[in-house]
Amino acid sequence: MRLPESQVAVLNAASATDERTIAQLAEATDQKPETVTGAVFDLRDEGLVSVTETTAESVELTDEGAEYADEGLPEVRLYRAALDTGGGDAVPMGQVIGASSLGGPQVDIALSNFARKGYGTIDSGELAPDAAADPDADEEAAALAALSAGESVDGDVLDQLEARNLVVRHERTIRAVTLTDEGVTALMEGVEAAETVDRLTPEMLTSGEWEDVEFTEYNVEADAPEARGGKKHILRQTADRVKDVLTGMGFAEMEGPHADADFWINDCLFMPQDHPARTHWDRFALDVPPMEDIPEDLIDNVRDAHLEGVGDDGDGYHSPWSEDFARAIALRGHTTSLSMRYLSGHEVGELEPPQRYFSVEKVYRNDTLDPTHLLEFYQIEGWVMAEDLSVRDLMGTFEEFYSHFGITDIQFKPHYNPYTEPSFELFGRHPETGELIEIGNSGMFREEVLRPLGVDCDVMAWGLALERLLMLMYGFDDIRDVHGTLCDLDLLRETEVLK
Repeated sequence: MRLPESQVAVLNAASATDERTIAQLAEATDQKPETVTGAVFDLRDEGLVSVTETTAESVELTDEGAEYADEGLPEVRLYRAALDTGGGDAVPMGQVIGASSLGGPQVDIALSNFARKGYGTIDSGELAPDAAADPDADEEAAALAALSAGESVDGDVLDQLEARNLVVRHERTIRAVTLTDEGVTALMEGVEAAETVDRLTPEMLTSGEWEDVEFTEYNVEADAPEARGGKKHILRQTADRVKDVLTGMGFAEMEGPHADADFWINDCLFMPQDHPARTHWDRFALDVPPMEDIPEDLIDNVRDAHLEGVGDDGDGYHSPWSEDFARAIALRGHTTSLSMRYLSGHEVGELEPPQRYFSVEKVYRNDTLDPTHLLEFYQIEGWVMAEDLSVRDLMGTFEEFYSHFGITDIQFKPHYNPYTEPSFELFGRHPETGELIEIGNSGMFREEVLRPLGVDCDVMAWGLALERLLMLMYGFDDIRDVHGTLCDLDLLRETEVLK
């Protein structure tokens, strides 16, 4: 029988009566453990050896655990300081802490475990140590000392140390190898080492050497370490695809600040300054200097629209308007602030119709967290400037856009916005639950928005939720699975954007 050299070495080092571990075989054959492991699996598949696997656990002290093993647990040090300071009587907490030399987070750790372990009581800022307590019998302290000395520790005390992040448990698989009857027979009949190669080269073909070598067989079912490299987040992948779709539909991308003046975020949108959405309950105001770089004539136009309305029949809002409030800085609650900057000509100069612009950027709202709401999320902003636009054009744009993602069941519901008329919300059907979920808001910008900006043609606009698009594409029912601190890492590793 001819076998690769590594397999022959393992066969000769293995025993039919005694189990030999991978580490023992590696030492006996002078080969790397991973080479031996591969040879063992190949021999097992040939029926020449048997392999048993057991799991072994090891426990390692963390840096904090090693510190406590040397200097003592914080609660023990606090107890001894209380005894030394007060002789068993109640002592002011500050005095005891100072005598214990504890500092930083160790103080809180000591206080939280002091009463739990029965070392005494804490009341009205004083510590009263229990003279009957025995810190020398502290199981956690004894376990730390044992682990520091290389001894093993079992039981609930190890769970408690792990809960306090004082130890880390490690599990490893130990494989033991034994010759089978077929393996013994093969050795008795004689096993010859064959030269093996793992690839065919042009030199082998031209020289004819390929006829005299044996090629390595690959076992695709053999255990191998899982390689987890970095990858682009599924939200970013979807955002990039949205950008590709909108660019293909003739749109150009907008850019702008996340923190902006309330003027661009709300005032330009004809949102009254006493609107509930503009209070501190819904917006994230920043304690920074106000924005000075706003054209004075634009401020005057927007103020007039709010106070007096637009056109002969305009009435405006019967509420105060403050320029200081308009210049105040907040995190944008929608990327429509970018639309206002571009439509006004502030960003790229005066625009002549037709124009198409979009953005896929993050926005910030003080919402209650739930499966469909987060404090920050991505909004797909877009608008079209042209003559004689209608709601039919807007609906057709949505049908075209969502068709690129395989979504064809889009429903529309009339809605009210201070800045668009007519307005409607978009709904899509969840592929798993069958429920209709809101996926966006849209409408035709009102004259009170466009006239102060100097725009004298129609503009249709929308704000769509990127996360809701993700829910319709993949059937996710909770956006916290893909976004935020509670996200499902395995889901993010395994999910790829649908093409």
